[in-house]
Amino acid sequence: MTALPPPAQQLIDGKLVAASSGATYPIVNPATGLEIGVAPDGTAEDVEAAIAAARRAFDESAWPTDLALRVRCLRQLHTALLEHADAFRALTTAEVGMPGFMMGAAGFDVPVDGLKWVTDLAETYAFEADLGVAAPMGIPSRRTVRREPVGVVAAITPWNVPTQINLAKVGPALAAGCTVVLKPAPDTPWVAAELGRLVAEHTDIPPGVLNVVTPRSNEVAAVLSTDPRVDMVSFTGSTGVGRAIMAAAAPTLKKVFLELGGKSAAIALDDADVAAVAGATAFAACIHAGQGCAITTRLIVPRDRYDEAVSVAAATMESIGAKDPADPGAICGPVISAVQRERVAAYFDVARAEGGTFATGGAVIDQPGFWVQPTVVSGLDSSSRLAQEEIFGPVLVVLPHDGDDDAVRIANDSAYGLSGSVDSASLERARAVAARIRTGTLAVNGGVWFSPDAPFGGYKQSGVGREMGVAGFEEYLETKTIAEPA
Repeated sequence: MTALPPPAQQLIDGKLVAASSGATYPIVNPATGLEIGVAPDGTAEDVEAAIAAARRAFDESAWPTDLALRVRCLRQLHTALLEHADAFRALTTAEVGMPGFMMGAAGFDVPVDGLKWVTDLAETYAFEADLGVAAPMGIPSRRTVRREPVGVVAAITPWNVPTQINLAKVGPALAAGCTVVLKPAPDTPWVAAELGRLVAEHTDIPPGVLNVVTPRSNEVAAVLSTDPRVDMVSFTGSTGVGRAIMAAAAPTLKKVFLELGGKSAAIALDDADVAAVAGATAFAACIHAGQGCAITTRLIVPRDRYDEAVSVAAATMESIGAKDPADPGAICGPVISAVQRERVAAYFDVARAEGGTFATGGAVIDQPGFWVQPTVVSGLDSSSRLAQEEIFGPVLVVLPHDGDDDAVRIANDSAYGLSGSVDSASLERARAVAARIRTGTLAVNGGVWFSPDAPFGGYKQSGVGREMGVAGFEEYLETKTIAEPA
């Protein structure tokens, strides 16, 4: 097995440090339920020091204004990530329970490619544009529009795909000239701490530009949303917590980016290969035990093909099973924690109470670690809790539709609007349906939207703003218009 990196430390003002109290908390391998190490339990004083360092670095260092410095440092970080890739992947599998096959995609390779992409973008981005001369109110003036960094960014990230989300925030924020306090989820602080170590030991990023704090308590970290020295909060996580962050940030009118929950729908129209769509959707619902906000967890199929779709989805999930994430063939590993396992199990009880039928699964797996069976639920309608609420487990709900209009209605019958898919034998027809779905990303006939240059985010209660792509980079910029006498 690849050796894991050194023990986790926080990065505050350029120094790798323990918690100021000396306290730690355990890190548990979700595949075994066993403790595999500890992380610093950051204190309120640690968070305060990180904010102060980020503020000072933004206000006093060359980072916000020296593009060449930023590009050079971010390329150093990209090189360091590639050089330490094997250890980073092993750490992710051990801490997150993420199957190894995902490292070639969202687990590691795509976010690292994304860091290079956004660095290249920053190097060529037009931070200044000439609007030319005009005479508003009769005064000839030359107008210039400048894009400048927002300032100090609090990046608050979840546990499901931590490296992808850490880099999707830290990369564009730093490339734009911001300074950052990164606060990862307490379930997965190691990969964020390792990112901090690489910054400290392998780059010339100035002290305070990137800080990583790992408090276990959300109350300790809450000041990131309220402190007036923080200019922006960039958060990925649940819709409920997103609302709380938005409310906490309101008194200081911070800029807020929110990437929140999803209950995405996969639609098979009546001319589609329903069996293929059902199999692909069941496969997707198993990836990383369904712990992805954009995973399609509602399968909407023609009513006269419903039984076939349920059968194929169930057979697909049974063939995948739940396996040790270190197994090269693993698709569905454990869920992150005992808390998450019990949350998924509670939804199995809800499904029974609502009159649903388990075509496969519907139970936790009695073995060490945090395991649940890949599950297909049938017999419910779109108003059921199983069809409305984000579960974050390997659970697929199959719903019947009675034509294109009904499929659109069901897909849009959700508080969320993050992702989805449409399949049809007619590309034109699939496009027409996709145009009516209120989501931030959509796959048409198997197309793949996930890429560093493609904006990602949601409609409705799935969030505010976009991550990745040019739009994601520009989230971390302010706009200044300057007029001079012509």
